[in-house]
Amino acid sequence: MPNPIYSQYEELTDFIRGYSNINGTHQTAIPSLFFSRQTSEIGPSYGVHKTSLCIVVQGLKEVYLAQDQYIYGPSDYLITSHNVPVTGQVLKASNNDPYLSLKLEFTPNQILEVLNDAGIRTVARNNTKRAMYINKIESALLDAVLRLVRLLENPNDIPVLAPLVTKEILYRVLQGRNGMALEQIAIEASSTNRIHNVIDQIIKNYDRPFRVEELADIANMSVSSLHRHFKEVTAMSPIQYQKQLRLQEARRLLLSETTDASDVAFQVGYESPSQFSREYSRMFGFPPIEDIKRLRAEVEQPIKS
Repeated sequence: MPNPIYSQYEELTDFIRGYSNINGTHQTAIPSLFFSRQTSEIGPSYGVHKTSLCIVVQGLKEVYLAQDQYIYGPSDYLITSHNVPVTGQVLKASNNDPYLSLKLEFTPNQILEVLNDAGIRTVARNNTKRAMYINKIESALLDAVLRLVRLLENPNDIPVLAPLVTKEILYRVLQGRNGMALEQIAIEASSTNRIHNVIDQIIKNYDRPFRVEELADIANMSVSSLHRHFKEVTAMSPIQYQKQLRLQEARRLLLSETTDASDVAFQVGYESPSQFSREYSRMFGFPPIEDIKRLRAEVEQPIKS
């Protein structure tokens, strides 16, 4: 008798291959659904992992949240419950068997809607959990994900059916081993929800200095409680979190524009170009200009060969 999960992965693999003809991340006709493909073991890459469900259908992926390592592949799914800056690397991929994955982004409001519709009784909790976790995938969750992906073949159905199937997917995730931790992002007055609000504030104003007392007021916490809960969620302090956002945005600007490194330093909120260069080198391994030249050479190399 055929294994249902194996058949589901085969179908998902075919879909992602069909909608991802080149390497990279591809947004689909469902705005919150993305496919990724890589034919080589690349990395490390840097970016903000948004609140989402990620499933690898082929290959292997490694993600670091600060010093915390997460390795996942087929049979796993990764949940990110807050927007967090991460370092990622594809560990297993080839031309014949490319790394293939999908990501479904969601919001606390969508979680709250599922909780209300399902009549799930919730309690605001004062404990916080790490913003990432890995669970073993189950056939029921894969089945719902497949039905969402199949909607790409019938675009007219997407506006009506995609929200319904997404709701089922989130319901399945909430029923999983770490569902209670995820539901807390949607419950007002929970420590998790209050840290979520602080993270949003830092992201929106990443290029501006902040007083930690102001963040504590947003969270309705003491300064010491804010630091403790924020680190429990993100594995870093608010200042370290902001620094990673600034440096990632600086790298993006340097790659996409012909801009002086000092100008970029000021754009992302640094007052000292020398401090910017030191912290950039510490994070990416090279000074800004050298790093950008290296990255551009890597992009151009396949074209020359």
